[in-house]
Amino acid sequence: MQLELVDFGVIEIEGQRYEHDVLIEAGTVRKRRKGPSKPFRDDFGHTPLSVLEEIPWSGDRLVIGTGAEGRLPVMDEVIAEAARRGVQLTTLPTTDACRLLAEDPAERVFAILHVTC
Repeated sequence: MQLELVDFGVIEIEGQRYEHDVLIEAGTVRKRRKGPSKPFRDDFGHTPLSVLEEIPWSGDRLVIGTGAEGRLPVMDEVIAEAARRGVQLTTLPTTDACRLLAEDPAERVFAILHVTC
């Protein structure tokens, strides 16, 4: 799958540009709805990824792109839920996540990609 963080706040996926965080499930791209995680913002200084959000658990690997500078917090509950489900969780800066995911066919891509900090 072709993915690239082309600029701070802009990601290009399969030729389509997005100016917001995205969730990818088996190659289908949607906007990340981070509203459910906003109550935790004060605890982290940034809206984290929490289990209250929609997370694409249906694959055997979930890649979380933590932003241009790798600053997206991933709550411990997300890590625990991945382990409980037997899903391999990989967290890395979004540029690196894009490189990793580029090796996979679209139907094998399950990811949440943060496009800013």
